[in-house]
Amino acid sequence: MPEPTWKPFSLATHGRLSTAEKTSLPDTAFAFPRARKEPMTDAAHVRDAMARFNQVGFVTDTERDLAFANFQKAASHFKIQMKETDWHQFV
Repeated sequence: MPEPTWKPFSLATHGRLSTAEKTSLPDTAFAFPRARKEPMTDAAHVRDAMARFNQVGFVTDTERDLAFANFQKAASHFKIQMKETDWHQFV
């Protein structure tokens, strides 16, 4: 499993991110950093990212491995219990 790249990054606003807010985020705030898909800035966004995992297109299995590692790190940070032990359980 790859080393996670996710790092905590909080915004003053909560809820839906505006386009400008999403654009301003560092790559390390995303589950899929290269594609800049699925930002994880709070617990709700982590849960949303996990729920949408199988909807993310145009990413490789290696990127899915990284996204899963990022999920685990972000979930731990926000104290979210994950039952999944592998990204294949999301699809």
